Amino acid sequence: MTCQADRLYNLLPAVYRLRDSAQGYPLRALLNVIAEQANVIEADIAQLYENWFIETCQDWVVPYIGSLIGYAPVEDAAQLGGGTTRRDLRRECVLISRSEVANTIRYRRRKGTLLVLEDLARSVAGWPAQAIEFYQRLGVTQNISYLHPHRGRTADLRSGRNLERIGGPFDRLARTANIRRIDSQHTPGRHNTSSVGLFVWRLQAYQVTKAPAYCYEEEAPNCYLFSGLGNDTALYSYPQAAATATGYGLTELNFPTPIRRRDLLPFETAGAIAPTTPNISSYYGDGKSFQIWLGSLSNPVPADKIVAADLSNWGYHPQAGQVAVDPQLGRMVFPIGHQRKQGIWVSYCYAFSAGIGGGEYNRTLSEPPAATVYLVGVNEASQRINDALAQWQKDAPQHAVIEITDSGLYTERLDISLKAGQTLQLRAANQTRPVIRLLDWQTEAPDDMSVSGEAGSWFILDGLLITGRGIQVQGDLAGVTIRHSTLVPGWGLHCDCEPKSTDASLELVDAPTCVTIEHSILGAIQVSRNESKLDPLLIHISDSILDATSTDRVALGAPQSDCAYVTLTILRSTVFGEIHAQTIELASDSILMGTAVACRLQKGCVRFCYVTPGSSTPRRYECQPDMVLAAIAALPVDDLTADERDLLSANELSRVVPEFNSTRYGTPGYCQLANACAPEISAGADDESEMGVFHDLYQTQRAANLIKRVAEYTPAGMDVGIIFAS
Repeated sequence: MTCQADRLYNLLPAVYRLRDSAQGYPLRALLNVIAEQANVIEADIAQLYENWFIETCQDWVVPYIGSLIGYAPVEDAAQLGGGTTRRDLRRECVLISRSEVANTIRYRRRKGTLLVLEDLARSVAGWPAQAIEFYQRLGVTQNISYLHPHRGRTADLRSGRNLERIGGPFDRLARTANIRRIDSQHTPGRHNTSSVGLFVWRLQAYQVTKAPAYCYEEEAPNCYLFSGLGNDTALYSYPQAAATATGYGLTELNFPTPIRRRDLLPFETAGAIAPTTPNISSYYGDGKSFQIWLGSLSNPVPADKIVAADLSNWGYHPQAGQVAVDPQLGRMVFPIGHQRKQGIWVSYCYAFSAGIGGGEYNRTLSEPPAATVYLVGVNEASQRINDALAQWQKDAPQHAVIEITDSGLYTERLDISLKAGQTLQLRAANQTRPVIRLLDWQTEAPDDMSVSGEAGSWFILDGLLITGRGIQVQGDLAGVTIRHSTLVPGWGLHCDCEPKSTDASLELVDAPTCVTIEHSILGAIQVSRNESKLDPLLIHISDSILDATSTDRVALGAPQSDCAYVTLTILRSTVFGEIHAQTIELASDSILMGTAVACRLQKGCVRFCYVTPGSSTPRRYECQPDMVLAAIAALPVDDLTADERDLLSANELSRVVPEFNSTRYGTPGYCQLANACAPEISAGADDESEMGVFHDLYQTQRAANLIKRVAEYTPAGMDVGIIFAS
């Protein structure tokens, strides 16, 4: 199908086109209008044909195709109709999975088998899964003539590998029978003859490719960290595709699991529990979970030179030619006398819940049509950001993009100044994670990344990770946009992921007029604004983390004022720290772990949020802990004494406080709600998803859908329980 505007006009004989040109092309203009409508009709007909097939149909067609084969959606799906926003459509795609509809007939034919449960987890929830029949882990007396070597075996205290896997999906130790049902709501058990455990992984493995390692000179010049931020980071396996289409023989290599020290040992010393037990060759090498280069990217360290070691106190010293690696901490030690001028590059995988902040994940890039693009990278014309900035200042285009094409480390002092009406986008190329490290270059002035501009100018930061210092914005800049970027909370990290500083990551001095933050991780924001001359600063934060490194510190405020002169909108975000703003225009589906204070209470709304007790905000709607306190207040007066009511209120206040697996940036479970978190938080958003930054993962709906679907396909006489492996 062609969509050319002149498609009909070009079909006319040349004599008519010549006469039309002599009269100023009126016939051509008419046929262009007709061709435009013909293209619309033709595209609609083509889409109708695509809608006949589940693989190519539009999302709204999926439930209709499902109804033709008797597919019954979950209960919540019937309540969706009418949603037209991108978020509504995405939620509908979660509740009515295209993959599940496409495989419904195949699943029915395999109903009652174990592996169909794993396929359901991938189709319904989008989570990799491993189904385990716990009766095979029970300690039973076997017939000496007919042994089952893959069943549970007596614990061998000399086998460290077996002991490290206790409680996980790859645990092979025998247990005594536990008569509690695995799907019990109160005290679930596992090891019963009728129990099947479906282990699912929610954390995803993200790659860092050919990035400089961090020389940890505080210990010794031969000590290195995989993370360019200088913190310990557990190495994870990059999931490999199953060896067979049926999924039999899945191992830890097929899932985003943390790599243990013993996983890097050779088979003969590893205490292998099965022939498929991973070793160093399973994880190390080109295209695998991690790799190390010495001197240059053309000189990888051979796998047989890697030595697994416990480097928790940096006490192990490898022999000449070897490299000691601790995958659980992400540390390396080279032999004493290692040449310091030789650079160390690494590729590795870390785990996180979703693609926010700087990272090598797929994201959408955009720029003005006439933008001038300057490329920065090892193989580009500009190898430093300042080289591209100098060329940009020389050319002075109205719209420009400086794109970093690799995941390298750039240690530069950046001072960006925009002219009136200019826009500049400093970004990472898609699926790269460059790190900008700001150092203490001068003693007489701050060393923040400085951005200033004249009236009408705009600055965009996209896909970058900035450490060492923060960003200072000043001048008459019209706006700043920060998306898919990380301004490390606390400027930098110690080895244990504790922050190095309490200073702000983003300092706004009178400028800009508005700030937009999307899918990013930031430290504290400090606003200094002249209230007598300027309007309030508009700050819009969505799907992001604002982390002051403590709930007692100020995450958004002014240095010498009770409230920052800002109008704040915060959507689907998690905040660690206090908020002091003049106006909270809207707060929705967010977790505010710290006192929130708005100076103007008559304007704005806070809805479906967790608000720390003691906060002063505009009117609230369906917020916690307000709702649980209101429920207690609604109880009849005669039912409880005053002391009992106070005790119940205190217990409820404690129960609904959000629980996180980690509150420190740099850890895999950062900002992930714990399994024990109250349902008022994990399902407290306006669409019954979780509050906070990971709202759009719709994990509550995914888990509920999976539980309902698994019940339909459970083998006869068996009970299935969902177990979160991460």
